[in-house]
Amino acid sequence: MRLSDDRISHLAHLISDGIWKDDLVDFEDDNAVLQEVKSVITNYLQLEDDADTAAREKIRSLSRDVPEGSREWDVLYRQYFDEELDKKRF
Repeated sequence: MRLSDDRISHLAHLISDGIWKDDLVDFEDDNAVLQEVKSVITNYLQLEDDADTAAREKIRSLSRDVPEGSREWDVLYRQYFDEELDKKRF
């Protein structure tokens, strides 16, 4: 995962504070809201990590060698990454 627990916590606080300050929702339990926001962030980051791994594996499994950093690799990576995210989103 690319973000530390502290960064995820900081983001969760910013999100919940922003929602509350914009008067979009009134929270009964601030801690429950923070835990849920942290969970959503963590789950999304895990989805991205899984999609990244799958996209890289697909590129490696091609019959031809596609060097990382090349234009072709970037195009294939984005395509495969997006396909994997689409499969995993609900």
